[in-house]
Amino acid sequence: MLPILYRDEYLIAIDKPSGLLVHRSDIDRHETRFAVQLLRDQIGQRVQPVHRLDRGTSGLLLFAFDSEIMRQLSQQFETNAVHKTYLAVVRGWPPEEGCIDHPLTVQADKYAGISGKEAQAAVTRFRRLATIELPFAVEPYPVSRYALVALSPETGRRHQLRRHMKHIAHPIIGDATHGKGIHNRFFQQQFACSRLLLACVELRLKHPVSGEDLILRAPPGDDFAGILKRFDWPEGDWTQDW
Repeated sequence: MLPILYRDEYLIAIDKPSGLLVHRSDIDRHETRFAVQLLRDQIGQRVQPVHRLDRGTSGLLLFAFDSEIMRQLSQQFETNAVHKTYLAVVRGWPPEEGCIDHPLTVQADKYAGISGKEAQAAVTRFRRLATIELPFAVEPYPVSRYALVALSPETGRRHQLRRHMKHIAHPIIGDATHGKGIHNRFFQQQFACSRLLLACVELRLKHPVSGEDLILRAPPGDDFAGILKRFDWPEGDWTQDW
């Protein structure tokens, strides 16, 4: 059963687990389980995804019950009117806060109806929440450093957060495409954590019918929360305005 975080007669939000595709994709053409299908079967009602999360990313996923509501909500995402907050564990210690302004090419996905395009503007703000230094020589250093960061994408390019964090040399742990395998394997072996440590934990938007402010929140997930607890990192201050 997919955890339902919010539901009314117009839209529904779930907590998508890491490893689940939203819909059919070039990522895995042989996959047969998708969030759209599972939620439809669970509630007995057709749903339409308003936005996407990468397969490895967990957290808030929003669906509409009809095409007009989906159009209105999608427009909010497309015009960057939705404030999104993600949590991520990254290699190294990035600055306390910053803004990554780095154009990204659009990657093609025929199943999602996306064609490849030239680089487009992409902006991500980040804030460092906590750090840790572990006495393990993962790379040619006597210790290894990691950080918990809050990420807020101001644009919605595909794999934007993962690609932006790689761009500033602080890749997200568990990212097999844009990360560093040696650190991913360290987390698998040392902490039994093999997932992408990226979670959408908050969405702020306008309700498409009432116009009221809607704040949706999701926990980072049991496996993600296990890392936070093990490192004695906070779980509560990422929802502050920034």
